Amino acid sequence: MPRRREGSGVADLLLGRPLTSAQAMQEKTGVLTGVALLGLDALSSAAYGPEAALTVLRPLGSGGLWLLLPITVAIVGLLMIVAGSYAQTLAAYPSGGGAYSVAKQNLGRGAGLLAATALMLDYLLNVAVGISAGTGALVSAVPALRPYTLPITLGLLALLTLVNLRGVSEAGAVFVLPTWFFITSLSVVLAVGVFKLASGDATPVQAPPALAVPTASLGAWLVIRAFASGCTAMTGVEALSNAVPIFRDPAVRRARVTLGLIVGILVTMLLGIALLCRAYGVGATDPAGAHYQTVLSQLIAAVMGRGVFYFVAMAAILCVLALSANTSYAGFPLVCQVLARERYLPPGFAHRGRRLALSRGILTLSALAALLLIACRGITDRLIPLFAIGALMAFTLSQAGMVVHWGRHRAEEGWRWRRALNGAGAVMTALTLCIVAVSKFMHGGWAAFIIVPMGLGVLSRVHASYTRTRQATELKRPLRLTPSSSLVAVVPVDRWSHASETALRFALELGDDVRAVHICSGDTDEAALDSQWQHFVQGPLLAAGRTPPPLVHVGSPYRALVWPLMDYLDALLAEVPGRTVAVVMPELLEKRWYRAMLYSRRSELLRSALLLSGERRLVIVSVPWYLRTDAHPAPHSAWGDPVHPGHG
Repeated sequence: MPRRREGSGVADLLLGRPLTSAQAMQEKTGVLTGVALLGLDALSSAAYGPEAALTVLRPLGSGGLWLLLPITVAIVGLLMIVAGSYAQTLAAYPSGGGAYSVAKQNLGRGAGLLAATALMLDYLLNVAVGISAGTGALVSAVPALRPYTLPITLGLLALLTLVNLRGVSEAGAVFVLPTWFFITSLSVVLAVGVFKLASGDATPVQAPPALAVPTASLGAWLVIRAFASGCTAMTGVEALSNAVPIFRDPAVRRARVTLGLIVGILVTMLLGIALLCRAYGVGATDPAGAHYQTVLSQLIAAVMGRGVFYFVAMAAILCVLALSANTSYAGFPLVCQVLARERYLPPGFAHRGRRLALSRGILTLSALAALLLIACRGITDRLIPLFAIGALMAFTLSQAGMVVHWGRHRAEEGWRWRRALNGAGAVMTALTLCIVAVSKFMHGGWAAFIIVPMGLGVLSRVHASYTRTRQATELKRPLRLTPSSSLVAVVPVDRWSHASETALRFALELGDDVRAVHICSGDTDEAALDSQWQHFVQGPLLAAGRTPPPLVHVGSPYRALVWPLMDYLDALLAEVPGRTVAVVMPELLEKRWYRAMLYSRRSELLRSALLLSGERRLVIVSVPWYLRTDAHPAPHSAWGDPVHPGHG
């Protein structure tokens, strides 16, 4: 019967029962669930992408509303090119890794790492922006919650972390309903609004707040900044290229259908919102103002009024904005897994947890997002300047890599038009990246140009460290046989006990040259210990015809434990040149952590000090002895008394 870990009931309640590796196929997803898992980032950007553009256009007053539609059309055109390009990437690189794999294989290691760092930054910002935008929607509907913005964002982050640790299938089941609820609610608003507009009745049911008084004139720089801010609506498309392995077979076809659905819905939403904002006079309000409302809150109220539907739709928007961060929980751990397999991150990032989720990546993403939310106090606008830079950088590198890819695979049908599509995408996203970087640089975008090189440096240093270790430990020769020499076993003894007996019996199995050492720190009566040693150790061994080990007392005038033992071992190593000294450590163990805290950890301290001493002829052996438990009512160890197991 499999052994159950103590406290597994709590873990099962929070995270679900562990899944075996054979159950991995059950954790694969389909198209509808894939839209929820991987499309929330892209779909939710319909809520904050237009608002980000309108916020920049506020100084133009009503004139800014007329610019929103052409800016949105430009963004939609770029989005379609990027989506078409990524559809090619899905088939060419179905094993995951997305922009990292494409850039690394076609543009070189440095470009690959740059793409990976940009992707991870994008995923991190998506978590922070999505949760803070969701909280902003909640605050718009319930202004009394404004003072609790940061606690609400951190609570939502903790909830997302817990759901994702439970695995892909459960996360998908949780997100399917709110995703399609959001799509349906917003579709109703857009359909009703467009119908009213077409019928000539675009009078708001509830008038939106008055637009700001114009304080600036129209200029190219303002339009460029608005376009750059609106490009936040493009984020999320890259998640599909990283997550092909999570789809059921045929994975590539399902991923492509999912990508088409996500992009089609997003394009419809963006164009509909831009059109209705112009028709109903909906603009951005001051996020720091007392009467702040999101653009979607104003639009829904203008089209449908502030009745039951308004609160239902706002609840759907809140859910999707808050849960949009889940796209990052699907993508970030997968990028980390690919990097870990190539030793750019610790191997733990490649290992799946109890629910077959990449737990290390999930927890790392949550920790970094929590720090970012705390630093920005949960306010979306403070995060937007950093947003989209990472995604556009990854877009550019991925598509440039695909151009090289098709140049190397000219035997494939249609390679010319595929390369042309990827080339157009690379040029367009590169230009957009330059626009976004320049326009947002002084508003906080400069941080991306510090964070990305730092991430690149960390990945390179980790890989270099693993490479050095591998080269230092690699062995390319047969086993080297040397003349054997008997071990010298040293057993530290503080008092005669079950743990001391267990270690001594094991030491006697190693050889006849055994030394027991007692550090005289003033905690033990040496005379009493000598008497016990003579009676309980020397007597039985002499009767059995074996040489008893001597008990050596080592003075410790300052009551230290480590350095007197180290001095003794140094002298012993000099006394027995060429021989190995095995220090056999008695370990008293208690399985319950809250009881284990009551006992001294001197054995751990000694073991650490000895291992770090750098002496190559020194070997440390831990021999455990366990205290009584319900499962084992008698004291026990691997070297317990075979004749009297209950002796205590």
